[in-house]
Amino acid sequence: MLRTLFLVLAIMTATNASAADLQVIAGGGIAGPLKSLAPEFEKATGHKLTIRFAATPELIKMATSGDPLDVAVVPREVFLDANAKTRFVLEASADIARVGFGVGIRAGAPNKPDIATPDSFKQALLDAKSIATLPASAAGAQVLKTFERLGIGEEMKAKIKAQASPGDIPQALITGDAELGVFLLNVLSVPGVDIVGPFPPDLQQEFVFRSAVAASTTNAMAAKAFVDFLRSPAAIAILKSHGMTPG
Repeated sequence: MLRTLFLVLAIMTATNASAADLQVIAGGGIAGPLKSLAPEFEKATGHKLTIRFAATPELIKMATSGDPLDVAVVPREVFLDANAKTRFVLEASADIARVGFGVGIRAGAPNKPDIATPDSFKQALLDAKSIATLPASAAGAQVLKTFERLGIGEEMKAKIKAQASPGDIPQALITGDAELGVFLLNVLSVPGVDIVGPFPPDLQQEFVFRSAVAASTTNAMAAKAFVDFLRSPAAIAILKSHGMTPG
């Protein structure tokens, strides 16, 4: 089935005169699946992907910089920016994956906090000595809003250990630099980290990654082929294996 899919994709893009070098911007929270999928797409089509991963504010800068850009696979908040959304063909955009928020701790840590209810989650956060997250991102902003909803926004400011990228959050837990990691569940689901659980249902939100072709692309067919590939059965399987819900 996988080889058949790749053959179909190759046929889809065969009308291009030559292989394209697609410039892609993507959210750090979907880096794992894209790093797995990129070589398969390149092998199937002959196109090359150059992917730059960043948090939402930086992604908006990339989208509006005027630099060559073909495809975005980014948090949908990027497309809410007035300047950024004009740079993409949003009528043909597609939701690629979604994921909820959760809490992680270092694997083997002696105490696993109770976060089953909003009250117990609040208490676990107040009891924690330090919390790793990424405030300078759309997902991190939602984490901070959750703290505010719990009425502990001010108390959390002194506990937060801001990380530079999503991948740094689980590493902060593994090294002992932070007691709790509070972020997207797929980012926290790595060896060396135990998932405490998702946010309580009353506080849970879905974080959505959406893909769109850049309006300025000169590789429209190849760019569209990549967006289609991200919704293919092979890609769906990879997204699920990384703890994300496709679509």
